[in-house]
Parts: sequence; structure tokens; C-alpha cells
Amino acid sequence: MRRSIYLLALAPLALVGCASEPATVTTTTTTQEVTSTGPAREVVVARTPPAVRVETQTVIPGPGYVWTPGYWRWTGTDYVWVSGSWVMPPQATAVWVRGHWVHRMGGWVWIAGHWR
Repeated sequence: MRRSIYLLALAPLALVGCASEPATVTTTTTTQEVTSTGPAREVVVARTPPAVRVETQTVIPGPGYVWTPGYWRWTGTDYVWVSGSWVMPPQATAVWVRGHWVHRMGGWVWIAGHWR
């Protein structure tokens, strides 16, 4: 009897460390220009990205907005589609350069979209 009480008391301790925090991936759409303070870390993905989806643009929210097309984002385990959106350029003459995947030695690298 005493042995079974000890086993019941120790059972939860045997499972400690078996559970882990789920990986959370957050996608954020921004309408402001973001400047980088240093070089971005280049991630090489071994899997070929899916073909770019053809999207229907929603109604433009107002004059001056620019459509930034959707793209495939790598989460670390899989590709997920990020829908296109309307954004206000940082200046009237700015042109959006679409982000794209480039084949490099060992896999694929994401070149982020940016204003030119």
C-alpha cells in the first residue's frame, strides 16, 4: 500500500519536461516604412516555395495607396500565404519592389519587399 502511494506521488514528476510550449508564429501587416539597423539574418530553406497565388485586389482605401502583393512566408516548418494589402508609401514617388524567393546554394532565400 505504501509503495503505491509513493508511486502515485512521484508519477507527475516523471512527466515533467515532456510538455513544451507550442511555437507561436505571428504575422503582422504594417503600413509604415520600417528601417533596419543592421544586416538581416539570411535563412536558407531547403524546400522550394509554392507558386505565387493570383490575388484579387480589394477596393483601394483612398488616393495614394499602393497594392503590395501577397507572398509565401517561411515559418520554420512550412510555407504560409500572407495576403496582399494596400499601404501608403513613405513618399509620393516611392515604388514598391515585390519580395521574392531566390535560389541559392543549398536552398531558397527570401528577399523582402521594400520601397525604392
